[in-house]
Amino acid sequence: MTQPVSTSKVTGPTIPAWTEQPDPRQLLSERDPEIYAAIESERQRQTNGIELIASENYVFPEVLAAAGSVLTNKYAEGYPGRRYYGGCQYVDVAEKIAIERALALFGAEHANVQPHSGAQANAAVYMALLAPGDTVLAMKLDHGGHLSHGFHLNSSGHYYNFVHYGLDPETEQLDYDLIRQTALEQRPRLLLVGASAYPRHFDFPLLRAIADEAGCLLMMDMAHVAGLVAAKLHPDPVPYCDVVTTTTHKTLRGPRGGLILCRKEHARAIDRAVFPGIQGGPLMHVIAAKAVGFKLAQQAAFRRYQQQILDNAQALSDSLQRQGLRSVSGGTDNHLLLVDLNPLNNEAITGKVVETALDNASIHCNKNMIPFDKRKAMVTSGIRLGTPAATTRGMKQGEFERIGGWIASIAHDPKDSALQESVRDEVLEMVQAFPPPA
Repeated sequence: MTQPVSTSKVTGPTIPAWTEQPDPRQLLSERDPEIYAAIESERQRQTNGIELIASENYVFPEVLAAAGSVLTNKYAEGYPGRRYYGGCQYVDVAEKIAIERALALFGAEHANVQPHSGAQANAAVYMALLAPGDTVLAMKLDHGGHLSHGFHLNSSGHYYNFVHYGLDPETEQLDYDLIRQTALEQRPRLLLVGASAYPRHFDFPLLRAIADEAGCLLMMDMAHVAGLVAAKLHPDPVPYCDVVTTTTHKTLRGPRGGLILCRKEHARAIDRAVFPGIQGGPLMHVIAAKAVGFKLAQQAAFRRYQQQILDNAQALSDSLQRQGLRSVSGGTDNHLLLVDLNPLNNEAITGKVVETALDNASIHCNKNMIPFDKRKAMVTSGIRLGTPAATTRGMKQGEFERIGGWIASIAHDPKDSALQESVRDEVLEMVQAFPPPA
Protein backbone atom coordinates (compact mmCIF):
# COMPACT_ATOMS: atom_id res chain seq x y z
CA MET A 1 0.00 0.00 0.00
CA THR A 2 1.10 3.57 -0.57
CA GLN A 3 2.78 5.05 2.49
CA PRO A 4 1.38 8.30 3.93
CA VAL A 5 3.25 11.44 2.99
CA SER A 6 5.41 12.91 5.75
CA THR A 7 5.56 16.67 5.99
CA SER A 8 7.94 16.76 8.95
CA LYS A 9 10.90 17.90 6.84
CA VAL A 10 9.08 20.70 5.03
CA THR A 11 10.84 23.99 5.80
CA GLY A 12 10.11 27.61 5.04
CA PRO A 13 7.45 30.09 6.12
CA THR A 14 4.69 28.74 8.30
CA ILE A 15 1.61 28.14 6.14
CA PRO A 16 -1.81 28.34 7.77
CA ALA A 17 -3.64 25.02 7.93
CA TRP A 18 -6.25 24.36 5.25
CA THR A 19 -9.09 25.13 7.64
CA GLU A 20 -7.47 28.43 8.63
CA GLN A 21 -7.44 29.81 5.10
CA PRO A 22 -9.95 32.56 4.19
CA ASP A 23 -13.37 31.21 3.27
CA PRO A 24 -13.21 30.95 -0.55
CA ARG A 25 -16.98 31.30 -0.85
CA GLN A 26 -16.86 34.60 0.96
CA LEU A 27 -14.02 35.79 -1.30
CA LEU A 28 -15.97 34.77 -4.38
CA SER A 29 -19.11 36.56 -3.24
CA GLU A 30 -17.11 39.75 -2.76
CA ARG A 31 -14.89 39.62 -5.84
CA ASP A 32 -17.17 38.07 -8.45
CA PRO A 33 -20.77 38.50 -7.35
CA GLU A 34 -22.19 37.54 -10.76
CA ILE A 35 -20.66 34.05 -10.75
CA TYR A 36 -21.37 33.68 -7.03
CA ALA A 37 -25.03 34.46 -7.72
CA ALA A 38 -25.19 31.84 -10.49
CA ILE A 39 -23.67 29.21 -8.19
CA GLU A 40 -25.95 30.15 -5.32
CA SER A 41 -29.01 30.00 -7.58
CA GLU A 42 -28.01 26.52 -8.71
CA ARG A 43 -27.50 25.46 -5.10
CA GLN A 44 -31.01 26.67 -4.30
CA ARG A 45 -32.41 24.80 -7.31
CA GLN A 46 -30.73 21.58 -6.20
CA THR A 47 -31.95 22.09 -2.65
CA ASN A 48 -35.55 23.06 -3.33
CA GLY A 49 -36.36 20.52 -6.04
CA ILE A 50 -36.35 16.75 -6.51
CA GLU A 51 -33.56 15.61 -8.83
CA LEU A 52 -34.62 12.63 -10.93
CA ILE A 53 -32.13 12.93 -13.78
CA ALA A 54 -30.64 9.43 -13.75
CA SER A 55 -27.07 10.56 -14.47
CA GLU A 56 -26.95 13.14 -11.67
CA ASN A 57 -26.22 12.83 -7.99
CA TYR A 58 -24.88 14.75 -5.00
CA VAL A 59 -21.21 13.99 -4.42
CA PHE A 60 -19.94 12.99 -1.00
CA PRO A 61 -18.91 16.13 0.93
CA GLU A 62 -15.39 14.68 1.27
CA VAL A 63 -15.24 14.32 -2.52
CA LEU A 64 -16.25 17.95 -2.93
CA ALA A 65 -13.47 19.01 -0.54
CA ALA A 66 -10.81 17.09 -2.47
CA ALA A 67 -12.06 18.38 -5.82
CA GLY A 68 -11.76 21.95 -4.55
CA SER A 69 -8.24 21.50 -3.19
CA VAL A 70 -4.87 23.00 -4.14
CA LEU A 71 -4.15 19.95 -6.28
CA THR A 72 -5.90 21.85 -9.06
CA ASN A 73 -2.73 23.98 -9.24
CA LYS A 74 -0.44 21.10 -10.27
CA TYR A 75 0.50 19.93 -13.75
CA ALA A 76 1.42 16.25 -13.84
CA GLU A 77 1.60 15.02 -17.41
CA GLY A 78 2.55 11.36 -17.48
CA TYR A 79 2.03 8.72 -14.79
CA PRO A 80 3.27 8.29 -11.21
CA GLY A 81 7.04 8.01 -11.24
CA ARG A 82 7.14 8.94 -14.93
CA ARG A 83 6.10 12.60 -15.08
CA TYR A 84 7.18 15.32 -17.50
CA TYR A 85 7.05 17.92 -14.72
CA GLY A 86 8.94 18.18 -11.47
CA GLY A 87 7.36 18.52 -8.07
CA CYS A 88 4.93 15.63 -8.54
CA GLN A 89 5.87 13.57 -5.48
CA TYR A 90 2.66 14.33 -3.63
CA VAL A 91 0.23 14.12 -6.53
CA ASP A 92 1.91 10.79 -7.36
CA VAL A 93 0.79 9.57 -3.94
CA ALA A 94 -2.80 10.66 -4.65
CA GLU A 95 -2.90 8.95 -8.05
CA LYS A 96 -1.38 5.72 -6.74
CA ILE A 97 -3.99 5.64 -3.99
CA ALA A 98 -6.77 6.21 -6.55
CA ILE A 99 -5.47 3.33 -8.70
CA GLU A 100 -5.14 0.96 -5.75
CA ARG A 101 -8.63 1.75 -4.54
CA ALA A 102 -10.17 1.36 -7.99
CA LEU A 103 -8.56 -2.06 -8.34
CA ALA A 104 -9.74 -3.10 -4.89
CA LEU A 105 -13.27 -1.83 -5.48
CA PHE A 106 -13.83 -3.50 -8.84
CA GLY A 107 -11.37 -6.40 -8.79
CA ALA A 108 -9.70 -5.40 -12.06
CA GLU A 109 -6.15 -6.15 -13.21
CA HIS A 110 -5.34 -2.59 -14.33
CA ALA A 111 -6.91 0.83 -13.83
CA ASN A 112 -6.37 4.20 -15.47
CA VAL A 113 -7.87 6.98 -13.36
CA GLN A 114 -6.94 9.90 -15.62
CA PRO A 115 -9.82 10.18 -18.16
CA HIS A 116 -11.62 13.49 -17.79
CA SER A 117 -15.01 11.92 -18.61
CA GLY A 118 -16.71 8.70 -19.57
CA ALA A 119 -16.76 9.74 -23.22
CA GLN A 120 -13.01 10.35 -23.15
CA ALA A 121 -12.50 6.98 -21.47
CA ASN A 122 -14.37 5.40 -24.37
CA ALA A 123 -12.39 7.37 -26.94
CA ALA A 124 -9.14 6.19 -25.36
CA VAL A 125 -10.23 2.56 -25.51
CA TYR A 126 -11.12 2.89 -29.19
CA MET A 127 -7.74 4.47 -29.91
CA ALA A 128 -5.94 1.74 -27.97
CA LEU A 129 -7.74 -1.29 -29.38
CA LEU A 130 -9.01 -0.25 -32.82
CA ALA A 131 -7.68 1.05 -36.10
CA PRO A 132 -9.64 3.69 -38.01
CA GLY A 133 -12.42 1.99 -39.93
CA ASP A 134 -12.61 -1.07 -37.67
CA THR A 135 -16.09 -2.42 -37.02
CA VAL A 136 -17.71 -2.08 -33.61
CA LEU A 137 -21.05 -3.59 -32.64
CA ALA A 138 -22.98 -1.44 -30.13
CA MET A 139 -26.49 -0.56 -28.94
CA LYS A 140 -28.58 1.92 -30.93
CA LEU A 141 -28.74 5.39 -29.42
CA ASP A 142 -32.53 5.53 -29.68
CA HIS A 143 -32.81 2.14 -27.93
CA GLY A 144 -30.80 3.29 -24.92
CA GLY A 145 -27.20 3.55 -26.12
CA HIS A 146 -24.87 6.55 -25.80
CA LEU A 147 -23.52 9.24 -28.10
CA SER A 148 -20.00 7.88 -27.70
CA HIS A 149 -21.15 4.47 -28.94
CA GLY A 150 -21.01 5.42 -32.59
CA PHE A 151 -23.44 8.30 -33.09
CA HIS A 152 -22.66 9.75 -36.51
CA LEU A 153 -21.96 13.26 -35.17
CA ASN A 154 -19.65 11.93 -32.44
CA SER A 155 -15.96 11.23 -33.08
CA SER A 156 -16.66 7.53 -32.47
CA GLY A 157 -19.01 7.43 -35.45
CA HIS A 158 -16.58 9.47 -37.54
CA TYR A 159 -13.48 7.30 -37.15
CA TYR A 160 -14.92 3.80 -36.77
CA ASN A 161 -17.51 1.66 -38.48
CA PHE A 162 -20.22 1.22 -35.87
CA VAL A 163 -22.96 -1.31 -36.55
CA HIS A 164 -25.85 -1.11 -34.09
CA TYR A 165 -28.11 -3.69 -32.51
CA GLY A 166 -31.44 -2.93 -30.87
CA LEU A 167 -34.04 -4.33 -28.53
CA ASP A 168 -36.69 -6.97 -29.01
CA PRO A 169 -39.91 -5.11 -29.95
CA GLU A 170 -41.99 -7.36 -27.72
CA THR A 171 -39.90 -7.41 -24.53
CA GLU A 172 -38.05 -4.10 -25.08
CA GLN A 173 -35.00 -5.90 -23.74
CA LEU A 174 -31.75 -6.93 -25.40
CA ASP A 175 -32.20 -9.48 -28.18
CA TYR A 176 -29.16 -11.70 -27.60
CA ASP A 177 -29.98 -13.91 -30.57
CA LEU A 178 -29.87 -10.84 -32.81
CA ILE A 179 -26.63 -9.66 -31.21
CA ARG A 180 -25.05 -13.06 -31.86
CA GLN A 181 -26.34 -13.20 -35.43
CA THR A 182 -25.08 -9.70 -36.18
CA ALA A 183 -21.72 -10.38 -34.55
CA LEU A 184 -21.20 -13.51 -36.66
CA GLU A 185 -22.20 -11.65 -39.82
CA GLN A 186 -20.15 -8.51 -39.18
CA ARG A 187 -17.16 -10.03 -37.37
CA PRO A 188 -16.48 -6.81 -35.43
CA ARG A 189 -13.19 -6.04 -33.76
CA LEU A 190 -15.13 -4.99 -30.65
CA LEU A 191 -18.50 -5.86 -29.13
CA LEU A 192 -19.61 -2.92 -26.96
CA VAL A 193 -22.38 -3.13 -24.38
CA GLY A 194 -23.68 -0.59 -21.90
CA ALA A 195 -26.26 2.14 -22.15
CA SER A 196 -27.49 5.47 -20.88
CA ALA A 197 -31.18 4.57 -20.82
CA TYR A 198 -31.59 0.80 -20.40
CA PRO A 199 -33.38 -0.32 -17.23
CA ARG A 200 -32.42 -4.00 -17.33
CA HIS A 201 -29.44 -6.19 -16.50
CA PHE A 202 -26.87 -7.46 -18.98
CA ASP A 203 -26.03 -11.16 -19.41
CA PHE A 204 -22.24 -10.96 -19.34
CA PRO A 205 -21.48 -14.71 -19.57
CA LEU A 206 -23.62 -14.89 -22.72
CA LEU A 207 -22.04 -11.75 -24.17
CA ARG A 208 -18.58 -13.20 -23.49
CA ALA A 209 -19.56 -16.37 -25.33
CA ILE A 210 -20.84 -14.32 -28.29
CA ALA A 211 -17.62 -12.29 -28.41
CA ASP A 212 -15.50 -15.44 -28.29
CA GLU A 213 -17.54 -17.07 -31.06
CA ALA A 214 -17.23 -13.95 -33.21
CA GLY A 215 -13.52 -13.61 -32.42
CA CYS A 216 -13.79 -10.08 -31.00
CA LEU A 217 -13.03 -8.13 -27.85
CA LEU A 218 -15.77 -7.39 -25.30
CA MET A 219 -16.20 -3.95 -23.71
CA MET A 220 -18.71 -2.68 -21.17
CA ASP A 221 -19.54 0.97 -20.53
CA MET A 222 -20.96 0.76 -17.02
CA ALA A 223 -21.15 4.51 -16.42
CA HIS A 224 -24.72 4.40 -15.11
CA VAL A 225 -24.50 1.28 -12.96
CA ALA A 226 -20.96 1.48 -11.56
CA GLY A 227 -22.19 2.12 -8.02
CA LEU A 228 -24.49 -0.87 -8.21
CA VAL A 229 -21.65 -3.02 -9.56
CA ALA A 230 -19.35 -1.83 -6.75
CA ALA A 231 -22.01 -2.80 -4.21
CA LYS A 232 -22.47 -6.25 -5.81
CA LEU A 233 -26.09 -5.45 -6.65
CA HIS A 234 -25.69 -5.61 -10.43
CA PRO A 235 -24.07 -8.30 -12.60
CA ASP A 236 -20.32 -7.67 -12.65
CA PRO A 237 -18.80 -7.06 -16.11
CA VAL A 238 -15.16 -7.06 -14.99
CA PRO A 239 -14.57 -10.85 -14.98
CA TYR A 240 -16.02 -11.20 -18.48
CA CYS A 241 -14.88 -8.09 -20.36
CA ASP A 242 -11.52 -7.20 -21.86
CA VAL A 243 -12.12 -3.60 -20.86
CA VAL A 244 -14.69 -1.74 -18.77
CA THR A 245 -15.20 2.03 -18.77
CA THR A 246 -17.23 4.18 -16.45
CA THR A 247 -17.83 7.63 -15.15
CA THR A 248 -17.04 8.22 -11.50
CA HIS A 249 -20.14 10.23 -10.63
CA LYS A 250 -23.74 9.03 -11.23
CA THR A 251 -24.46 6.07 -8.91
CA LEU A 252 -20.83 6.07 -7.70
CA ARG A 253 -21.17 9.56 -6.11
CA GLY A 254 -17.60 10.58 -6.91
CA PRO A 255 -16.48 13.62 -8.92
CA ARG A 256 -17.30 14.11 -12.58
CA GLY A 257 -14.67 12.08 -14.41
CA GLY A 258 -13.85 8.81 -16.12
CA LEU A 259 -12.17 5.49 -15.31
CA ILE A 260 -10.87 2.61 -17.42
CA LEU A 261 -10.49 -0.94 -16.07
CA CYS A 262 -8.83 -3.56 -18.26
CA ARG A 263 -6.90 -6.79 -18.40
CA LYS A 264 -3.13 -6.50 -18.01
CA GLU A 265 -2.51 -7.35 -21.65
CA HIS A 266 -4.19 -4.07 -22.68
CA ALA A 267 -2.71 -1.88 -19.94
CA ARG A 268 0.15 -0.34 -21.91
CA ALA A 269 -2.01 0.43 -24.95
CA ILE A 270 -4.74 1.94 -22.76
CA ASP A 271 -2.33 4.13 -20.81
CA ARG A 272 -0.64 5.40 -23.98
CA ALA A 273 -4.01 6.17 -25.52
CA VAL A 274 -5.09 8.27 -22.53
CA PHE A 275 -1.74 10.09 -22.35
CA PRO A 276 -0.37 11.26 -24.68
CA GLY A 277 -3.04 9.91 -27.01
CA ILE A 278 -6.08 12.04 -26.24
CA GLN A 279 -5.24 14.05 -23.10
CA GLY A 280 -2.50 16.24 -21.72
CA GLY A 281 -2.25 17.01 -18.04
CA PRO A 282 -4.50 14.98 -15.75
CA LEU A 283 -6.78 16.80 -13.32
CA MET A 284 -5.05 15.92 -10.09
CA HIS A 285 -7.71 17.45 -7.85
CA VAL A 286 -10.32 15.29 -9.57
CA ILE A 287 -8.13 12.19 -9.32
CA ALA A 288 -7.78 12.78 -5.58
CA ALA A 289 -11.55 13.17 -5.36
CA LYS A 290 -11.95 9.89 -7.27
CA ALA A 291 -9.73 8.21 -4.67
CA VAL A 292 -11.97 9.52 -1.90
CA GLY A 293 -15.07 8.26 -3.70
CA PHE A 294 -13.55 4.80 -4.24
CA LYS A 295 -12.78 4.52 -0.53
CA LEU A 296 -16.29 5.52 0.51
CA ALA A 297 -17.78 3.07 -2.01
CA GLN A 298 -16.10 0.21 -0.15
CA GLN A 299 -18.04 0.93 3.06
CA ALA A 300 -21.00 -1.17 4.21
CA ALA A 301 -23.15 1.98 4.26
CA PHE A 302 -22.59 2.39 0.53
CA ARG A 303 -24.10 -1.01 -0.20
CA ARG A 304 -27.15 -0.17 1.90
CA TYR A 305 -27.45 3.09 -0.01
CA GLN A 306 -27.30 1.30 -3.37
CA GLN A 307 -29.98 -1.15 -2.23
CA GLN A 308 -32.18 1.79 -1.32
CA ILE A 309 -31.65 3.21 -4.82
CA LEU A 310 -33.00 -0.06 -6.24
CA ASP A 311 -35.90 -0.21 -3.79
CA ASN A 312 -36.84 3.37 -4.63
CA ALA A 313 -36.72 2.71 -8.37
CA GLN A 314 -39.11 -0.20 -7.93
CA ALA A 315 -41.44 1.92 -5.81
CA LEU A 316 -41.44 4.73 -8.37
CA SER A 317 -42.06 2.36 -11.29
CA ASP A 318 -44.92 0.64 -9.46
CA SER A 319 -46.48 3.97 -8.49
CA LEU A 320 -46.41 5.29 -12.05
CA GLN A 321 -47.80 2.11 -13.56
CA ARG A 322 -50.68 2.06 -11.09
CA GLN A 323 -51.59 5.52 -12.38
CA GLY A 324 -51.61 4.73 -16.07
CA LEU A 325 -48.01 5.43 -17.10
CA ARG A 326 -46.12 2.54 -18.67
CA SER A 327 -42.56 1.64 -17.74
CA VAL A 328 -40.62 0.53 -20.81
CA SER A 329 -39.83 -3.21 -20.60
CA GLY A 330 -42.36 -3.49 -17.78
CA GLY A 331 -40.15 -2.20 -15.00
CA THR A 332 -36.54 -1.82 -13.96
CA ASP A 333 -33.61 -3.83 -12.58
CA ASN A 334 -31.46 -0.81 -11.79
CA HIS A 335 -31.61 2.86 -10.79
CA LEU A 336 -33.53 4.22 -13.77
CA LEU A 337 -36.74 3.77 -15.66
CA LEU A 338 -38.14 4.97 -18.94
CA VAL A 339 -41.73 6.18 -18.93
CA ASP A 340 -43.75 5.75 -22.12
CA LEU A 341 -46.24 8.61 -22.52
CA ASN A 342 -48.03 7.11 -25.53
CA PRO A 343 -50.70 5.33 -23.42
CA LEU A 344 -52.04 8.79 -22.50
CA ASN A 345 -53.44 8.90 -26.07
CA ASN A 346 -52.74 12.59 -26.54
CA GLU A 347 -50.42 13.66 -29.35
CA ALA A 348 -49.75 16.94 -27.56
CA ILE A 349 -48.22 15.15 -24.57
CA THR A 350 -44.55 14.58 -25.42
CA GLY A 351 -41.43 14.04 -23.40
CA LYS A 352 -40.40 17.63 -24.02
CA VAL A 353 -43.74 18.97 -22.80
CA VAL A 354 -43.78 16.80 -19.68
CA GLU A 355 -40.15 17.60 -18.83
CA THR A 356 -40.98 21.31 -18.89
CA ALA A 357 -44.14 20.87 -16.84
CA LEU A 358 -42.31 18.82 -14.22
CA ASP A 359 -39.52 21.41 -14.11
CA ASN A 360 -42.15 24.01 -13.31
CA ALA A 361 -43.17 21.83 -10.38
CA SER A 362 -39.53 21.51 -9.19
CA ILE A 363 -39.31 17.86 -10.26
CA HIS A 364 -36.34 17.54 -12.58
CA CYS A 365 -36.00 14.81 -15.21
CA ASN A 366 -35.16 14.63 -18.90
CA LYS A 367 -37.11 13.87 -22.04
CA ASN A 368 -35.92 10.61 -23.61
CA MET A 369 -36.62 8.55 -26.67
CA ILE A 370 -38.18 5.17 -26.02
CA PRO A 371 -37.44 2.09 -28.16
CA PHE A 372 -38.95 2.40 -31.63
CA ASP A 373 -39.90 6.01 -30.90
CA LYS A 374 -41.61 7.80 -33.76
CA ARG A 375 -40.78 11.24 -32.39
CA LYS A 376 -37.47 13.06 -32.79
CA ALA A 377 -34.79 13.21 -30.10
CA MET A 378 -35.63 16.80 -29.11
CA VAL A 379 -39.32 15.93 -28.67
CA THR A 380 -39.54 12.22 -27.68
CA SER A 381 -42.35 10.01 -26.46
CA GLY A 382 -40.88 9.39 -23.05
CA ILE A 383 -39.08 10.67 -20.00
CA ARG A 384 -36.17 9.12 -18.13
CA LEU A 385 -36.25 9.01 -14.33
CA GLY A 386 -33.55 7.99 -11.87
CA THR A 387 -33.48 7.55 -8.11
CA PRO A 388 -29.83 8.12 -7.00
CA ALA A 389 -29.91 11.84 -6.15
CA ALA A 390 -33.13 11.81 -4.16
CA THR A 391 -31.99 8.62 -2.41
CA THR A 392 -28.80 10.44 -1.40
CA ARG A 393 -31.02 12.94 0.40
CA GLY A 394 -32.58 10.13 2.42
CA MET A 395 -35.86 9.61 0.56
CA LYS A 396 -37.31 6.11 0.65
CA GLN A 397 -40.18 4.15 -0.91
CA GLY A 398 -42.92 6.23 0.69
CA GLU A 399 -41.53 9.44 -0.74
CA PHE A 400 -41.08 7.88 -4.17
CA GLU A 401 -44.65 6.61 -4.21
CA ARG A 402 -45.74 10.18 -3.54
CA ILE A 403 -43.38 11.50 -6.23
CA GLY A 404 -44.89 9.01 -8.66
CA GLY A 405 -48.31 10.46 -7.94
CA TRP A 406 -47.12 13.99 -8.66
CA ILE A 407 -45.47 12.91 -11.91
CA ALA A 408 -48.54 11.03 -13.08
CA SER A 409 -50.94 13.89 -12.33
CA ILE A 410 -48.78 16.38 -14.22
CA ALA A 411 -48.16 14.02 -17.14
CA HIS A 412 -51.89 13.55 -17.59
CA ASP A 413 -52.44 17.32 -17.81
CA PRO A 414 -49.12 19.10 -18.48
CA LYS A 415 -50.86 22.39 -19.35
CA ASP A 416 -52.37 22.80 -15.89
CA SER A 417 -50.17 25.55 -14.43
CA ALA A 418 -52.18 25.70 -11.21
CA LEU A 419 -51.48 22.02 -10.63
CA GLN A 420 -47.77 22.58 -11.22
CA GLU A 421 -47.75 25.41 -8.69
CA SER A 422 -49.57 23.28 -6.14
CA VAL A 423 -47.16 20.38 -6.62
CA ARG A 424 -44.20 22.75 -6.38
CA ASP A 425 -45.43 23.89 -2.97
CA GLU A 426 -45.79 20.27 -1.82
CA VAL A 427 -42.34 19.40 -3.17
CA LEU A 428 -40.78 22.29 -1.27
CA GLU A 429 -42.48 21.17 1.92
CA MET A 430 -41.24 17.60 1.51
CA VAL A 431 -37.63 18.35 0.58
CA GLN A 432 -37.13 20.50 3.66
CA ALA A 433 -37.05 17.25 5.62
CA PHE A 434 -34.32 15.87 3.35
CA PRO A 435 -31.49 18.39 3.03
CA PRO A 436 -28.79 17.55 0.47
CA PRO A 437 -25.29 16.68 1.72
CA ALA A 438 -23.48 19.71 3.16
